[in-house]
Amino acid sequence: MARILVTGGAGYVGSVCCLQLLERGHQVTVVDDLSTGHAAAVPRGAVFHQLDSGDRAAMATVLAADHFDAVFHFAAKALIPESVANPGLFFDSNVASGIALLEAIRAAGIRRFVFSSSAAVYGNPQATPIEEDHPKAPVNAYGETKLMLERTLSWYATAYGWTVVAFRYFNACGATAAIGEDHCPETHIIPLLLETAAGERDFFEIYGHDYPTPDGTCLRDYVHVRDIAEAHLLALQVQDRPGFSAYNIGTGTSYSVRQVCSVVERQLDRKVPVKDSDRRPGDPAILCASPQRLTRDLGWRPRFSDLPTIVRSAWEWKQNYPRGYGALEAESSVLSRS
Repeated sequence: MARILVTGGAGYVGSVCCLQLLERGHQVTVVDDLSTGHAAAVPRGAVFHQLDSGDRAAMATVLAADHFDAVFHFAAKALIPESVANPGLFFDSNVASGIALLEAIRAAGIRRFVFSSSAAVYGNPQATPIEEDHPKAPVNAYGETKLMLERTLSWYATAYGWTVVAFRYFNACGATAAIGEDHCPETHIIPLLLETAAGERDFFEIYGHDYPTPDGTCLRDYVHVRDIAEAHLLALQVQDRPGFSAYNIGTGTSYSVRQVCSVVERQLDRKVPVKDSDRRPGDPAILCASPQRLTRDLGWRPRFSDLPTIVRSAWEWKQNYPRGYGALEAESSVLSRS
């Protein structure tokens, strides 16, 4: 059993990872400021601290209360259009606060770190599927902040003897029985399509229909959140020795926006109205991963990442939680006051 500190553990991917850690018998402590996460998403059995993981003094107190074997760092701002419009906010939150966290961890003597990075570090790919040694040229501030912290972690691994694993996600999606996507604002394709299918939106907007792709819409590699969480658990098996390793989490298969729309319509057996809109700033035309290194080194295999399974799991969660975490948090608030 390992003792794991999870920053951003009330968020979408972080909470699923916490759930799977607990199911495997690990001890989990969550730190999340709830700026975008949900307290109701933190799995039962995890210790929860509502605070900013970039607050060095507060983190020092949490770290002193237990001996942690590793830190899983999910906490970050992630809205790409916002990162283009307000890059300073992202460099402050994702880089400056990230380094403050690293210093708190270093002071506590922890040397194993798993980082939630992003395919956005690659920018517009020169070749696909993208391999980990592909040139890094982010086209938005979000991707730049992820790359900056990756580079920082590489130096920490060299200078301080840390074992660091960075995972570059390619479009996390899907749901478990209890945990799904509930963002405000929602910007991810599958939840938006499901909201449209449920009549909560008049139409789904396709941002850009003139990309250099077969049908003019962006191509993306979609990975079920359970498979992403599984990769993080496999990272605990990496030999404890100084070094920095980066892995793509993807399937090697990409789907266009229009193809995803069609899969949603088929799986739900209903029409989803769409509207063509202008491109969003900072969106690459194609993102598709080569997961070969992750498969070779850690034995990772995607079990849930076929697109129909992803859509069905997300729809089932939405049917069970039509208000997202809102109803659960309202109920929790009432109980806490009674």
